[in-house]
Amino acid sequence: MKTSAILVAGGHGSRLNPFTRYTQKTLLPLYNRPVIDFALGTIRRAGIQDITIISNQFIGQIAQHVGAGLEGEKIHYVLEEEPLGVAAALSLARPYNQDCRVLVYFSDNITTLELTEEVARFNDAQSRPGCVLLAREEQHPEAFGVAVIDESGAVVDIVEKPENPPSNLAIGGIYLFDEQFWDLLDNAVSEHGSSVSISGVTRQYVQQGNAKLLSVGHETWVDCGTPDSLLLAAQMVKDGKLNPNPHR
Repeated sequence: MKTSAILVAGGHGSRLNPFTRYTQKTLLPLYNRPVIDFALGTIRRAGIQDITIISNQFIGQIAQHVGAGLEGEKIHYVLEEEPLGVAAALSLARPYNQDCRVLVYFSDNITTLELTEEVARFNDAQSRPGCVLLAREEQHPEAFGVAVIDESGAVVDIVEKPENPPSNLAIGGIYLFDEQFWDLLDNAVSEHGSSVSISGVTRQYVQQGNAKLLSVGHETWVDCGTPDSLLLAAQMVKDGKLNPNPHR
């Protein structure tokens, strides 16, 4: 079963005003390339060739930049007419990502971690492989979903944006899900309403015992949602530490 990708490039990008009045934040530059090129590079190096891009009124700008994709790729563009939350945005991509395993990638997350082995494992798994959650240590993790870890180091719960974080392991931005994903998303919406976060899905995998925590460790993961983080990531690009290319 092949793994496809949903690249979510929506939202207002209010922390990056006034630039995001005129373009989507994923098209802002990191030194000499836009943010989206680094997200696509990670997806492509993992061997994924079926990619759905969700965005807002700037979807045309993204389509003009990305085009029809590389040889052998299928690129689907989906317009998010108004921001109604993560569940609504992801559901727009559902027609192109049924009956498969899926990498959900929020486009302002840039990482040096390669997903090739995990995607290959998902492609080859005969039984459901569950989900993979990328985690990183954060000094102030309260802005993210935060992992609750037991004494053995296993993740036993995920708390969304807690005032008192149970650990310093932030989860967010890049996820691998098996073919249960859409059913579990429907369950989360039924239980919590359309404003449910992605943690509404990941918690169900954790409760099943089917969630794998993949720590970024010494690799880099930058959330390019603020001017400071854009500057940091741009310097890393200049230093040759981030790769926008489809091959290593």
